[in-house]
Amino acid sequence: MKVVIVGGVAGGASLAARLRRLDENAQIVMFERGSYISFANCGLPYYIGGIITDRDELLLQTPESMGARFDVDVRINSEVVGIDRAAKTVQVKSGGETYSESYDVLALSPGSSPIVPKMEGVDSDKVMKLWTIPDMDKIAAAAKGAKSAVVIGGGFIGVEMAENLTHAGLDVILIEMMDQVMPNLDFDMAQILHKHMSAKGVKLALNQGVKGIKDTDVGVTVITDRAQISAGFAVMSIGVRPNSELAKDCGLELGERGGIVVDVSLKTSDENIYAVGDVAQVNNFVSGEKTMIPLAGPANKMGRMAADNICGMNRVYKGTQGSSVVKVFDMSAASTGLNEKQLSGMGKKINDDYRVTVLHPLNHAGYYPGGEKMCLKVIFDTDGKVLGAQAVGGEGVDKRIDVIATAIRFGASADDLQELELCYAPPFSSGKDPVNMAGFTAENILGNVTANITFDELADLPDDTVLLDVRTPGEVKWGAIEGSVNIPVDDLRARIGELDKDKDYVVYCAVGIRAHTACRILINNGFRSVRNLAGGYSTYGVASKDYTIG
Repeated sequence: MKVVIVGGVAGGASLAARLRRLDENAQIVMFERGSYISFANCGLPYYIGGIITDRDELLLQTPESMGARFDVDVRINSEVVGIDRAAKTVQVKSGGETYSESYDVLALSPGSSPIVPKMEGVDSDKVMKLWTIPDMDKIAAAAKGAKSAVVIGGGFIGVEMAENLTHAGLDVILIEMMDQVMPNLDFDMAQILHKHMSAKGVKLALNQGVKGIKDTDVGVTVITDRAQISAGFAVMSIGVRPNSELAKDCGLELGERGGIVVDVSLKTSDENIYAVGDVAQVNNFVSGEKTMIPLAGPANKMGRMAADNICGMNRVYKGTQGSSVVKVFDMSAASTGLNEKQLSGMGKKINDDYRVTVLHPLNHAGYYPGGEKMCLKVIFDTDGKVLGAQAVGGEGVDKRIDVIATAIRFGASADDLQELELCYAPPFSSGKDPVNMAGFTAENILGNVTANITFDELADLPDDTVLLDVRTPGEVKWGAIEGSVNIPVDDLRARIGELDKDKDYVVYCAVGIRAHTACRILINNGFRSVRNLAGGYSTYGVASKDYTIG
């Protein structure tokens, strides 16, 4: 059997290694149009920021090491420019010449490429992108000779670049067309990052679309629909598109967004051709919708699974749920499954189709020194099935999202979250882990013990709704929701006669715990409409601020 693999890095390299472990006699040929077949692309920003100091650490496999260990015929600087499905050959351009290579099985892992919009100035040498090792080297060199940089785009790479260019000593402005960075997060969660990034010196130009870029004597000027922003150079990071041109030209079926359609075995519309990684259109594990989620973890797993199926093992790819984490200075932001924006895009409505709980726990026991606060948001349907989760904060964020990601994979409900038995010792967690707490609060909502309301629902409240602040007067001095009535929770029973039972109440404290107690006091005393503000003033105080320049 002769297997030809187009593209290395995560999917292609994993496929080649697994295939060789399963079949010592297979002939394996890998084509890579660049000079590097397997490198840590997720680590590139950290070399630019000086966090990773040894460039060679980013090179996971070289053609020589791949050939020696796995007996793979690796051909770098060799671009596959065509596929003849009838003849089962690929056309390869290398060294100024083009030749044909036959295959029994073809595996496509060409990945994706950064989107470069058609606008003035994007072809300038001072406008860069980060996708490959040479890209990294170019930005690192530019950073040494500049005092400032503009990052265009607030996704994973954009945020990581903003952080690492700041670490490199540059003044950084991040421009994003949307009203938030990190589209995998909901706005209320992204606002925590906005506050933190601003505090670290990154200027955020949100809600600004880029119209063009002009070279100057000292750098570039980025023209947005609201401002002109100058810096030493610019890094373009507005998203990626699948490298599916080969598949399109040879007639393979593509999805609406250009991804290669594959079945559960990762086989394309041609039974002799597989596709893995960023280029493959797969199912969203939670919603079942067709999607492309360009992450290294799924790409590696797809490569391994395709190799298994090439060898006749009949493995099934069940979908990608988008579990991810990003470091943002001293914080982390992680997510898995669906967020509210995605649910809204699917026509789902809060309260009718799904519910939300938001909490602000410490990562470990409060009495143990060094506790770090996180914000944890869990989304679940009206039957309790967990649909997604997001967390932003200090140490322990990734652990909680990993637990919930695992729970989602096995169809867990909110009830299951509260029953999970997780590791506990004071330096690591609390007796009631944040994941358990999310389960407790979700069950309170589902069981009508205490209804809640989210930050963005406040804008739709009737004018006569009473906002009841149950924090202490000292806390109120640091900020409160305009128009609130303050009665500390410990005084509520004695002062309950000051409140009208027939009015609607939204109760809040710092994070929601005292407000839950206050809600139960009111409900047990005959108040007809009482809701707890999800995340309390900790969420409201951050989410209601504007961290945008210009």
